[in-house]
Amino acid sequence: MRGDGRRTVMERRVIDLGGLIHYLDFGGAGSPMVLVHGLGGSAINWLSVAPLFAERHRVVALDLAGFGLTPPIDGLSGVAGHRELLDRFLGAVADGAAVVVGNSMGGLVAMMEAAAAPDRVSRLVLAAPVQPNPRGGRIDREVLAVFAAYAIPWLGGWYLRRRAARLGPEGLVREMLRLCCVDPGRVTADVRAAHVALAAARLDRMPWSTPVFLDAARSLMTAMRRRGRFDAMVRQIGSPTLIIHGDRDRLVPLAASRVLAARRPDWTLDVLDGIGHIPQLEDPARFVRVTHRWIDGLLQPARGARVG
Repeated sequence: MRGDGRRTVMERRVIDLGGLIHYLDFGGAGSPMVLVHGLGGSAINWLSVAPLFAERHRVVALDLAGFGLTPPIDGLSGVAGHRELLDRFLGAVADGAAVVVGNSMGGLVAMMEAAAAPDRVSRLVLAAPVQPNPRGGRIDREVLAVFAAYAIPWLGGWYLRRRAARLGPEGLVREMLRLCCVDPGRVTADVRAAHVALAAARLDRMPWSTPVFLDAARSLMTAMRRRGRFDAMVRQIGSPTLIIHGDRDRLVPLAASRVLAARRPDWTLDVLDGIGHIPQLEDPARFVRVTHRWIDGLLQPARGARVG
């Protein structure tokens, strides 16, 4: 429900930005807020928090090219292409500079946009953003093995097709939540069902989903190896920035965000205890509370981690 007692209505919309881009419009009033999903995700990754954000913001969440219901767009592949699409989307949909909230790959894409087009981004909220692993940092063995498979051209596609055939839509969602959450049971049944339905649709009629996923995964691996380029991009960002990171994230180590916050002491790092890689689904109320508190200026720029 909205704060004024009116129910928030979610609408599916499509906009032509050189290709048909699907997005969810959660309505609301106030400053614009644009939600950007991660690798293998979609706009529905924000179903648990978007209605709460819409009590105070004008909220939309897009499906990046080749993800969700958006088909691939020529020339817009990998993280650079996703940044270009986000820029087009912000220019077409947001009324003025937007609060851009990105999870995982979406966090990296949001940072790239804030550095390249500062007039488009009023504030950044980064939920476990993809970034280079700190030197000597530990990498989860299962995650390392999976991304090693993605990196090999013939193996990546074979692995994903075999996995999909073996698990089916429900199994794919179950395994995604197992890897990304500390407690998958915290994700509500309706949100889980929406993910299963989308997984079924993509397996049934979106054959391009596997090559697009692999292209994005490989571009992320390349970006993570370029520490100097990443650091230079971070230095260019002028938007006030909040990092939200679960202390039990298996995909992006918390240590990476601690290093990032140390490099930018004007940014705020808020650590969520007992949470994994998708805090907006695993603890949506706390995710929104931390974000609103920061936007309201109740959190001072952190010199170290703060616990939400």
